[in-house]
Amino acid sequence: MTRPLLIENARVVDPASGTDTLGAVLVENGVVGDIAPGGPVGVPEGAEVVNAGGLMLAPGLIDMRVFTGEPGKEYRETLQSAGEAAAAGGVTSFVMMPDATPVVDDGALVDFLLRRAKATSKVNVLPSAAITRGLEGKEITEFGLLKEAGAVCLTDGRSSVQSNALLRTAMSYAANYGLPLVHHLADRSLTGDGVMNEGLFATVLGLRGIPREAETIPLARDLQLAALTGATYHAAQISCAASVELVTAAKSRNRKVTAGVSINNLALNENDIGRYRTYFKLSTPLRSEDDRQAVIEGLKSGAIDTIHSDHDPQDTEVKRQPFAEASDGAIGLETLLAAALRLVHSGDVDLVTVLRAMTSRPAEILGLESGRIARGAPADLILVDIDYPWQVTESDLRSRSRNTSFEGARLAGKVMRTFVAGAEVFRHAEA
Repeated sequence: MTRPLLIENARVVDPASGTDTLGAVLVENGVVGDIAPGGPVGVPEGAEVVNAGGLMLAPGLIDMRVFTGEPGKEYRETLQSAGEAAAAGGVTSFVMMPDATPVVDDGALVDFLLRRAKATSKVNVLPSAAITRGLEGKEITEFGLLKEAGAVCLTDGRSSVQSNALLRTAMSYAANYGLPLVHHLADRSLTGDGVMNEGLFATVLGLRGIPREAETIPLARDLQLAALTGATYHAAQISCAASVELVTAAKSRNRKVTAGVSINNLALNENDIGRYRTYFKLSTPLRSEDDRQAVIEGLKSGAIDTIHSDHDPQDTEVKRQPFAEASDGAIGLETLLAAALRLVHSGDVDLVTVLRAMTSRPAEILGLESGRIARGAPADLILVDIDYPWQVTESDLRSRSRNTSFEGARLAGKVMRTFVAGAEVFRHAEA
């Protein structure tokens, strides 16, 4: 039992209901107790009162694709440091990918991660479980036991299942157990040893390219298998115009299909690689500006459902390498919201659409009660100054790794306070 919390004089934005109004929110026992448009009628005895000063009060973000170093590579990231970075970025829940040492392909590991996260993390850690044992794409895992242990979805993380027959079997079992199957799209025979988007710029840099077909061919296959099996299918991250077209067509026939996009592919393009800047070496690779504009349009049209950080901490030794030899990945928990607000400030996408892709839509896909401001919903909330100017600097990041694609970027929009189940887990120095 905790004392009530009243957040008043706030711009309450709830994408789930389409609300955007000045008002107050009362939190009691970790859940939203009441919502008062215009302001509270009274203040409960003993309540803590927070005057938001007109700042935006929104549901905490739900990030559907986060890699951590723990267990196995704690020097890159622990659940504790990831939780601190998430809280500072307004992420109150994140889906942890199964790419760990050992791989999260057993119910006992899911149970361990839940208990470990509860003991060390400031935010909600939602473990995913591997589709195949060891992420090797050869044998499916025990879906029922993984769900019973607490896994929220099935995914092979950075890996992509190459076998059509095995993926069909996995989708059939996932449908039976009611687990979403989240799949990374990469045809290994087409990806080969490519390191960036295939095109003129890759040729100029003398680097091997990755064609868009390495994404669209497995996506087309996945969409057909999802329709065949009745699975709840989520394309982990799409990055090009042709993928948007495929998902749009599939959604007209299958309501169980959804798709996500990395904030990197929404905010950056292949030109940002410049002169071999390895912090921009990512999987899925940064595409052309035309593709970036296409995924923005996909977000606006509803073809793309979710935006995630693709937070992937890598240490200096594996990133400070020649571009072709450097590891893929960039951190992003702390910059996710501000980078997404670039689309709002530029007028490309409205605020509610951007927030919906990071709150209520992920919650709906994963079957969570959070991601909304409604009576009885978990009080996972963020207070945001959407116009606050700041510059990304490595020294200020809370992640154990520093491989950010937004180093030196000037952003507008900062989380001032973060609440998980009504308890404050982050406060900005100026809040």
